[in-house]
Formats: sequence, structure tokens, C-alpha cells
Amino acid sequence: MDAAIYLLAGLFLPLFPLSMAFNLLLRRLRRPAARTLILLVWPQIGLALVATAPSPPDWLLYWALLTSALYAFRALTLRELGLWTGFLASSLWALLWLVLARPGEVPPALHGLGLSVPLVLLGLLGAGLEQRFGAAYAGLHGGLAQRLPRLSGVVVVVVLAVIAMPLFPPFFTLLTLTLATAAAAPGIALALVTVWLLWSWAAARLLQGLVVGPGDGNGAEDLSRTATWAYAAVLGLLAGAGLYLLGGLA
Repeated sequence: MDAAIYLLAGLFLPLFPLSMAFNLLLRRLRRPAARTLILLVWPQIGLALVATAPSPPDWLLYWALLTSALYAFRALTLRELGLWTGFLASSLWALLWLVLARPGEVPPALHGLGLSVPLVLLGLLGAGLEQRFGAAYAGLHGGLAQRLPRLSGVVVVVVLAVIAMPLFPPFFTLLTLTLATAAAAPGIALALVTVWLLWSWAAARLLQGLVVGPGDGNGAEDLSRTATWAYAAVLGLLAGAGLYLLGGLA
């Protein structure tokens, strides 16, 4: 019975190849509201399922870590922002298995929410790029920093939040896991750092294709000041949530 629960949860807390179901569904959803809903709710379903079973066994943790590394590595070659978001979501959410195995003061559901909200913001930005250019594809309409400075700035900060840069919740989730495993399982801690480096590399390649360069002269409209402040407010709240997670390390 427990094995069946774990396998079902593997659809929502990605375990390859079960994780392919999420990425297929995300690609089929075109409406931003639907994408937002699935990015917020999907991992919470998995967390609720695992809560009904005993702590995950070690073999599941290694499976989850391998899944996270696989999607992080695969993201290096992706240029379409929607696909990139889905693969980063799979890589991030797979680490929630480790959170469940080593619970701390911060509930796993909050860790899951902290990982999901930056992905939601990135999904909304991707929808905005699709409306402006017809596709959110790195290299197709590069040089956004020259033509759409507000949109470019928000994209850069949101991508940094997704890949677990300091002050944002994913960073403190990753830090919590690394510190919890460093002494007892240094190999897992090293693997977590490697996954983080892969995220950073993938983000650098994506942003280089989106933001850097002279651009193609497309007269698309920049992000409005109101929308820019709205994104800034949410990012500020995320930074505050990250500091809350930092308190859970004490």
C-alpha cells in the first residue's frame, strides 16, 4: 500500500519517468490562469499523499535526487521558456522528497509553496513574451535589455529566484537540505550543490539568449510600471518568506 502511495505521489513530486505526465500537461495548457493553478497545486497534492504514508525510504530519495539532476542537466539545452519552466519545476519539486525525509520546523507545504511561486511568476512572464513576440524563445528575439528594460529586469530577478539565489525561498530550502545531509550523507550534499550549479548554468544560458544582445528592432511594448511594481512586491514578499525559512534553520 505504501509503495502504491509513493508511486502515485511520484506523479506530483516528480520521479522520472512519472514526471513526464506533468510536463506533458503543462505544455498542453495555454491559458496563464491554468498554468498558474497547476504550478501551485501540483506539488501540494504529492505532499498530501506522502503525508498519509511513513517517511520515504532511502531508495526513493536517491531516485528523487537523480530526477532532479536529470531535469537540471536537460534544462541546459532548452531555449523555450515554457519548457524550461516545466523542467526546472520538475527538478525543484523532486527535492521535496528529501524535505519529507528530513522534516524541520518549516512545514513541507510551505517549502513547496516557496518553490512554486517563483515558477508562477516565470510562467506569467513567459505568457507576456508570447503575447509580444509570438514565442518565448531564447535567441529568437534577444537583446530585451535594450528594448524592454523593465520586463528584462523582472525576468532576470525572477529567474534568479527560481534557481535558488539567496534571499528567495528555494535557496533556503536547498540550504536546509544541504546542511541536514552534509554530515550523515556528504554524497547527497555534494549532489545537491551540483544540481544548484546546473540550475545556475542553465539560467545563464537562457538569460543570455533572452536579455543580452542588440535586439531585432521589434517595437513591442515594455512591461507597465504598475505591473513592474506588482512583480517587485511579490518578489519582496518572497524575500521575506526566504528569511522566514532561514529562521527555521536555527
